[in-house]
Amino acid sequence: MTTLFISDLHLDAERPQITELFGRFVRGEAREADALYILGDLFEAWVGDDDPSDTGAFVASELKALGDSGVPVFFIRGNRDFLLGADYAARAGMRLLPDPSVIVLYGQPVLIGHGDLLCTDDVAYQQFRAQTRHPAWQAQFLAQPLAARLAFAQQARAASKAHQAGLKDDGRMETITDVAPDTVAETFARYGIDTIIHGHTHRPAVHALEVGGRSRTRIVLGDWYEQGSVLRVDRDGMQLQTLS
Repeated sequence: MTTLFISDLHLDAERPQITELFGRFVRGEAREADALYILGDLFEAWVGDDDPSDTGAFVASELKALGDSGVPVFFIRGNRDFLLGADYAARAGMRLLPDPSVIVLYGQPVLIGHGDLLCTDDVAYQQFRAQTRHPAWQAQFLAQPLAARLAFAQQARAASKAHQAGLKDDGRMETITDVAPDTVAETFARYGIDTIIHGHTHRPAVHALEVGGRSRTRIVLGDWYEQGSVLRVDRDGMQLQTLS
């Protein structure tokens, strides 16, 4: 049997073909899995569990059917869907996990997370992240009308694009938006694990590292903007592959 990991699908109405690909994946390969882990940014934006979008309804239906078939689904919030709450998780049959979390994968402890906590060189983003994860900020935001929250999401996406454009202009895009090596090393040491699985950076790869005199592995999941990306893990190892 195999455990599946995906992240950074960024599903929305503007890319229906990717939503369809996700549906085929959930109805096909995922039905034979031990478990499915979604490591954040399932949606391009999420402004509250009262979001009436057809995409959100479709995803909840597909994941609920997967869970009902006997495959547990676990979810870690990302930077685009950090407001996904208990109501939607219940509709989708998902179990919410803290970011990061340590799981035991075929006898080995593994740290999983969205990945943005490792990008500590992007100080402006980390400040925004800290603000928007505060319970008081979230309660105030979710109390606003849906239209106001959707408008805020559009503004936040525009600000993010402008921030990244500025980083490109001064040549810092590749380093600032990727993980910070010192933070990765500190994370390995803090949790005492040899494997980290995350998304967020959209740089799919399997990195072999030497940290603290031990061989470690950091697996980065790919995004689903143009195609799918899935990490398959079983007792024999790990395979990071694309879907189309």
